[in-house]
Amino acid sequence: MSLPAFDTNGDLPAGLYQATLTQVSERFGQGTAQRIRVGERLKRVYALASSTRSLARFVVFGSFVTAKENPNDVDIVLIMDEQFGLAQQTQECALVFNHAEADAHFGASVFWVRRPAAFGGETSMIDFWQNRREGGRRGIIEIIGE
Repeated sequence: MSLPAFDTNGDLPAGLYQATLTQVSERFGQGTAQRIRVGERLKRVYALASSTRSLARFVVFGSFVTAKENPNDVDIVLIMDEQFGLAQQTQECALVFNHAEADAHFGASVFWVRRPAAFGGETSMIDFWQNRREGGRRGIIEIIGE
Protein backbone atom coordinates (compact mmCIF):
# COMPACT_ATOMS: atom_id res chain seq x y z
CA MET A 1 0.00 0.00 0.00
CA SER A 2 1.32 3.43 -0.81
CA LEU A 3 1.13 6.09 1.84
CA PRO A 4 -0.67 9.34 1.00
CA ALA A 5 0.93 12.75 0.64
CA PHE A 6 1.06 15.07 3.63
CA ASP A 7 -1.77 17.54 4.19
CA THR A 8 -1.18 21.28 4.52
CA ASN A 9 -0.17 20.81 8.19
CA GLY A 10 2.56 18.33 7.27
CA ASP A 11 0.57 15.37 8.61
CA LEU A 12 -0.77 12.29 6.91
CA PRO A 13 -4.51 12.75 6.31
CA ALA A 14 -6.58 11.31 9.16
CA GLY A 15 -6.84 7.55 9.03
CA LEU A 16 -5.00 4.34 9.80
CA TYR A 17 -2.63 3.31 7.02
CA GLN A 18 -0.90 -0.03 6.76
CA ALA A 19 2.66 -0.29 5.51
CA THR A 20 5.63 -2.58 5.89
CA LEU A 21 8.62 -1.59 7.99
CA THR A 22 10.58 -1.20 4.74
CA GLN A 23 7.99 1.21 3.34
CA VAL A 24 7.95 3.24 6.56
CA SER A 25 11.75 3.35 6.66
CA GLU A 26 11.99 4.45 3.04
CA ARG A 27 9.39 7.19 3.49
CA PHE A 28 10.23 8.53 6.95
CA GLY A 29 13.69 7.24 7.92
CA GLN A 30 15.67 9.21 5.36
CA GLY A 31 16.69 12.80 4.75
CA THR A 32 18.21 14.41 7.82
CA ALA A 33 20.65 12.68 10.14
CA GLN A 34 18.01 12.90 12.89
CA ARG A 35 15.39 11.15 10.73
CA ILE A 36 17.87 8.39 9.98
CA ARG A 37 18.64 7.97 13.71
CA VAL A 38 14.97 7.86 14.67
CA GLY A 39 14.28 5.41 11.84
CA GLU A 40 16.95 3.09 13.23
CA ARG A 41 15.34 3.34 16.67
CA LEU A 42 12.03 2.30 15.15
CA LYS A 43 13.64 -0.73 13.52
CA ARG A 44 15.25 -1.80 16.81
CA VAL A 45 12.01 -1.50 18.80
CA TYR A 46 10.13 -3.37 16.06
CA ALA A 47 12.70 -6.18 16.08
CA LEU A 48 12.50 -6.53 19.86
CA ALA A 49 8.69 -6.39 19.98
CA SER A 50 8.49 -8.95 17.17
CA SER A 51 10.95 -11.23 18.94
CA THR A 52 8.36 -11.80 21.69
CA ARG A 53 6.19 -13.77 19.23
CA SER A 54 3.23 -12.08 20.94
CA LEU A 55 3.05 -8.86 18.91
CA ALA A 56 -0.46 -8.40 17.56
CA ARG A 57 -0.28 -4.80 16.28
CA PHE A 58 2.48 -2.19 15.96
CA VAL A 59 1.29 1.38 15.36
CA VAL A 60 3.48 4.44 14.74
CA PHE A 61 2.23 7.99 15.29
CA GLY A 62 3.58 11.42 16.16
CA SER A 63 6.23 13.59 14.55
CA PHE A 64 8.19 10.75 12.95
CA VAL A 65 5.33 10.10 10.50
CA THR A 66 4.98 13.78 9.59
CA ALA A 67 6.91 16.20 7.42
CA LYS A 68 8.82 17.50 10.47
CA GLU A 69 12.46 17.67 9.47
CA ASN A 70 13.93 16.56 12.81
CA PRO A 71 11.54 14.49 14.95
CA ASN A 72 12.80 14.01 18.51
CA ASP A 73 11.67 10.42 18.87
CA VAL A 74 9.30 7.81 17.54
CA ASP A 75 5.91 7.24 19.16
CA ILE A 76 4.64 3.67 19.21
CA VAL A 77 1.58 1.75 20.37
CA LEU A 78 1.97 -1.99 20.83
CA ILE A 79 -0.94 -4.36 21.21
CA MET A 80 0.25 -7.68 22.50
CA ASP A 81 -1.48 -11.05 22.52
CA GLU A 82 -3.12 -12.07 25.77
CA GLN A 83 -0.46 -14.66 26.63
CA PHE A 84 2.39 -12.12 26.43
CA GLY A 85 4.59 -12.48 29.50
CA LEU A 86 7.04 -9.75 30.39
CA ALA A 87 9.00 -12.02 32.73
CA GLN A 88 9.93 -14.31 29.83
CA GLN A 89 11.63 -11.52 27.82
CA THR A 90 15.31 -10.67 27.60
CA GLN A 91 16.48 -7.72 29.64
CA GLU A 92 16.79 -5.50 26.55
CA CYS A 93 13.40 -6.54 25.24
CA ALA A 94 11.78 -5.83 28.61
CA LEU A 95 12.99 -2.21 28.33
CA VAL A 96 10.59 -1.70 25.40
CA PHE A 97 7.66 -2.35 27.75
CA ASN A 98 8.69 0.19 30.38
CA HIS A 99 7.74 3.65 29.09
CA ALA A 100 10.53 5.58 30.84
CA GLU A 101 13.19 2.99 30.02
CA ALA A 102 12.12 2.80 26.37
CA ASP A 103 12.44 6.56 26.13
CA ALA A 104 15.87 6.62 27.79
CA HIS A 105 17.33 3.54 26.09
CA PHE A 106 15.73 3.63 22.63
CA GLY A 107 14.53 7.22 22.16
CA ALA A 108 11.03 5.83 21.69
CA SER A 109 7.80 6.70 23.44
CA VAL A 110 6.13 3.30 23.76
CA PHE A 111 2.62 2.61 24.99
CA TRP A 112 1.47 -0.99 25.20
CA VAL A 113 -1.40 -3.18 26.28
CA ARG A 114 -2.49 -6.79 26.04
CA ARG A 115 -5.42 -7.29 23.63
CA PRO A 116 -8.09 -7.94 26.28
CA ALA A 117 -7.13 -4.74 28.13
CA ALA A 118 -7.48 -2.41 25.12
CA PHE A 119 -9.99 0.14 26.41
CA GLY A 120 -13.05 0.13 24.16
CA GLY A 121 -11.43 -2.55 22.01
CA GLU A 122 -8.24 -2.35 20.01
CA THR A 123 -9.82 -0.47 17.08
CA SER A 124 -11.05 2.26 19.42
CA MET A 125 -7.73 2.40 21.23
CA ILE A 126 -5.77 2.75 18.00
CA ASP A 127 -8.22 5.34 16.69
CA PHE A 128 -7.52 7.48 19.78
CA TRP A 129 -3.90 8.02 18.71
CA GLN A 130 -5.04 9.92 15.63
CA ASN A 131 -5.98 12.84 17.90
CA ARG A 132 -3.50 15.70 17.96
CA ARG A 133 -2.73 17.47 21.25
CA GLU A 134 -3.60 20.77 19.60
CA GLY A 135 -6.91 19.41 18.34
CA GLY A 136 -7.79 17.83 15.04
CA ARG A 137 -6.75 14.47 13.71
CA ARG A 138 -3.81 13.06 11.79
CA GLY A 139 -2.91 9.85 10.05
CA ILE A 140 -1.08 7.04 11.79
CA ILE A 141 0.56 3.89 10.46
CA GLU A 142 0.24 0.25 11.41
CA ILE A 143 3.33 -1.71 10.44
CA ILE A 144 2.43 -5.00 8.84
CA GLY A 145 4.56 -7.93 7.68
CA GLU A 146 6.68 -7.68 4.56
